Amino acid sequence: MPGVPDGTDVPASARAGRDLIRRMLSGAGDPLEAMRLAREIARAAEEELAAAVQRARGAGHTWAEIGDVLGTSRQAAFQRFGRPPDPRTGRPMEPAMPDAGDHAMTLFDDLTAGRWAAVGATFDGAVAAQLDADKLAAAWAQLIGLVGRYERRGTPSVYQAGDHTVADVPLFFEAGERMGRVCYDRGGRVAGLFFLPSGML
Repeated sequence: MPGVPDGTDVPASARAGRDLIRRMLSGAGDPLEAMRLAREIARAAEEELAAAVQRARGAGHTWAEIGDVLGTSRQAAFQRFGRPPDPRTGRPMEPAMPDAGDHAMTLFDDLTAGRWAAVGATFDGAVAAQLDADKLAAAWAQLIGLVGRYERRGTPSVYQAGDHTVADVPLFFEAGERMGRVCYDRGGRVAGLFFLPSGML
């Protein structure tokens, strides 16, 4: 698979999963089953990574050191894996919503395909009251007028912000870029939807 290292430094379990997916994709199995397997492996890897980060923190490593290993900033590492105490309760804040990145990508896929009702069905009551299908279509048309034809989306970045899980998805257009930001409440409903200029992030 593209982007998967072939070196011996890859753990044996990861190599086995990668090799199985490659065999399936080469015609030895159902490609949809290969996708499901790849997704399960990615989820398991994310869980292992989160556990490793917590062990590193327990061993005294800083968020800057963890960010260096992850190839990101200390703030991005903290937003992804940190669980600070909630100042209201003293208890660790809830982790980010599972699969928020996948949900956000589906939302933007529906949006770019003009499936306004499907997008609206994910909204909480407050957002639904302010942004019906017609207003959502008009907002998308306004964005296209500013930055041109939609081309593709990038990889989401997910983090917890207070009571909300935030998924930032880079969106690429023919004449510019925007960050699509989706805020999810604890019930998994969309509590905010934004298109932010890259310079505002």
